[in-house]
Amino acid sequence: MAAAPALAQTAPAPDVQPGQIAPSQEIPDETGVVNRILVQGNQRIDQTTVLSYLPIQPGDTIDPVILDVAIRTLTRTQLFADVQIGLEADGDLVVNIVENPIINQVVFEGNGAITEDKLREEVTISPRGIYTRARVQEDVGSIIELYRLSGRISATVTPKLVQLDQNRVDVIFEIDEGPETGVRAITFLGNQAFSDSELREVMVTKQSQWWRLFTKNDNYDPNRLDYDREQLRTFYTNRGYYDFRIISAVAELAPDDSAFGITLTLDEGDRYNFGEINVVTENDRLNTDLLEALLPIRTGQLYESDKIESAVDTLTFAAGSAGYAFVDINPTYRPNPETDTVDVTFNIAEGQRVYVERINVVGNTRTIDPVIRRELMLTEGDAFNRALLERSRNNLRALGYFKDVTIEETQGEAPDRSIVNVTVEEQPTGELSVGAGFSSVDSFVVNLGITERNFRGRGQNVVARVEWGSLRQQIDFRFTEPRFLGRDIGAGFDLFHSRYDFQDESSFDYRSTGAGLRLTYPLNGYSRLSTRYFIKDDEIIVPQGFCSGLGGGSRALCEQVGSSLNSSVGYTLLIDRRNDPIRPTRGWTGSLRQDFAGLGGDVNYVKTEVDVTAYYGITPSWIVSVTGSSGYVSGWNGDAVRINDRFFKGGNSFRGFENAGMGPRDLNTNDALGGNFYAVASAELTLPNGLPEEYGIRTSLFADVGTLGVLDNRFTLNSNGLPDPTIADDLSLRASAGLSVHWRSPMGPIRFDFSKILSQEDYDRTETFRFSTSTQF
Repeated sequence: MAAAPALAQTAPAPDVQPGQIAPSQEIPDETGVVNRILVQGNQRIDQTTVLSYLPIQPGDTIDPVILDVAIRTLTRTQLFADVQIGLEADGDLVVNIVENPIINQVVFEGNGAITEDKLREEVTISPRGIYTRARVQEDVGSIIELYRLSGRISATVTPKLVQLDQNRVDVIFEIDEGPETGVRAITFLGNQAFSDSELREVMVTKQSQWWRLFTKNDNYDPNRLDYDREQLRTFYTNRGYYDFRIISAVAELAPDDSAFGITLTLDEGDRYNFGEINVVTENDRLNTDLLEALLPIRTGQLYESDKIESAVDTLTFAAGSAGYAFVDINPTYRPNPETDTVDVTFNIAEGQRVYVERINVVGNTRTIDPVIRRELMLTEGDAFNRALLERSRNNLRALGYFKDVTIEETQGEAPDRSIVNVTVEEQPTGELSVGAGFSSVDSFVVNLGITERNFRGRGQNVVARVEWGSLRQQIDFRFTEPRFLGRDIGAGFDLFHSRYDFQDESSFDYRSTGAGLRLTYPLNGYSRLSTRYFIKDDEIIVPQGFCSGLGGGSRALCEQVGSSLNSSVGYTLLIDRRNDPIRPTRGWTGSLRQDFAGLGGDVNYVKTEVDVTAYYGITPSWIVSVTGSSGYVSGWNGDAVRINDRFFKGGNSFRGFENAGMGPRDLNTNDALGGNFYAVASAELTLPNGLPEEYGIRTSLFADVGTLGVLDNRFTLNSNGLPDPTIADDLSLRASAGLSVHWRSPMGPIRFDFSKILSQEDYDRTETFRFSTSTQF
């Protein structure tokens, strides 16, 4: 009878990782030659698999060291819960194994604050996977860390196993979430220049308050506190405190584990100005005097760290415009405590001139490549130019086809070659638009329309719209080809039939049926010229008997009842110098529009409109925009301007007033008559609202001021040539102010306007609330 083999065993204790030997384990002392290798205890795992991991073959001479290595090797596979190896007297090496169980299911119990899907993203074990104690313990730590980051410091997780047949187990994580740990107080020590309340506004972490229902920033998160320290440093260094530092940041938990008290000790230091500003480069093609002139920093200005980053961006852009795609700009600082100044030197290390080797376009699943490439101002073989690259990105974003556009350059196959990668993220370009409004005088109104701005992915704009509402019924078909005949010329045509119901505003309906042709072409990188020709049949319709002697209709309206043929040609000059076509923070845009009617037909007039909008970003969240617009229309060849060709303001064009709610009016019938002249100015301040950016809610304060009037004399004078007292046309100023809320909701953009009238005439029609929305597909 063979002697029983001496066994070597590893059974991981709770604090032992797989492959480690427990403190009580003894290393076997067998020495001999292996005749055969026998595997015992395996159920699912094939014997050949076990032997493939074993670093011992028949015929090998083994000793305690080799056996120890074999044990560690098998244990590290994490396939086995227990490994025993022994050498029998006849030379058979017996490998006894106990396989780790297979996980049947992973269950979470007690979770309420964090969803099960989020927990499953954190754990590494999964059904049909192999159970190991070490992996479960790691997952316990991951779950606790997840709860800690969500503000539940006292959360505990207890793993439990349920043994099943066929060596299977259910893994259950029992979770005690504990209370959400808030922030009782944030206190600052050592601050002299700024108050505690000012510094708290800088931090993302907020003190717990009952009204903070929609934010998670009022709980304690160590990672967020680290971010807040950087925010405070940026805040101070942007206000001249070059050597500001945070000495300590201490968070103390209350005895009842309900909230933390955070104390930050600061050393503000002195306030510094910029000293000498220099640019150093070894490349003669980069003119240091010109580069220094481009810098947004001047000697004697208050030191601001953001200006350093802006200066680096400016120099990088300038070097890229000169063809040097890859430059390293390293600013060095030399503080002078005696004068409280900081000298800054920008050291430019540039490579050789770079050319575009290849342009890759990725991310476009619908839009075809030529539509994207024709907006790029660089092609393969061109000298690299960062300025043109940035303008190319703006061109693509201005199309409105993409949610995001990134352009990156990487090293090509040669040192003087660059690969440009254009990555786009497409967004819906079809739009189902819905508009609605409510006022103190008018009732709820709605309209509906459908457009597609990227038809077949070719950049073509198609509008096939049927609108039906209380104000407008319209059948409209428009087509625009942005690259007519393969050239940078946009061409399109319009077919339309519409009827506008102005009964509530001015006691008439307006019907128009017609067609038009359009051509658009660029003048340079910032301006475009559009030309057009339209011919349409217009008709003014009033209720039966309205203009009879008993109808009491407005003389200024009744004289224009009937049809007229309008044949007109016009142009629009558009200039766009904004730094960003979607969310501009600098620059301006303007347009000049003129139409000449009288190329045949029954109507003769010249209509001119001008508008300019300027943008200024105080900070990325505080943006001021100012808009000025004006228009004038006058008849010629003895014609007066018809009511359908005049200007009407109100609604979205002048907040606080209804559609056609301001301007000249017949006081007897209360009909709006429109005006031949208008001038409107609007100022808007976009400001932070405390909500996370991903919510897509933007708020702004606005103020609108303007005037509308100047009717033709034939409508304002009576038969005796004297002013008609029933016609109000005083060209007085109107003004309103209020709050606009823009929400980028899942169903589409939604806008709410809350208005307060500051100046009006008694006969004007006002509103305090307006709502509009559209949804995309």
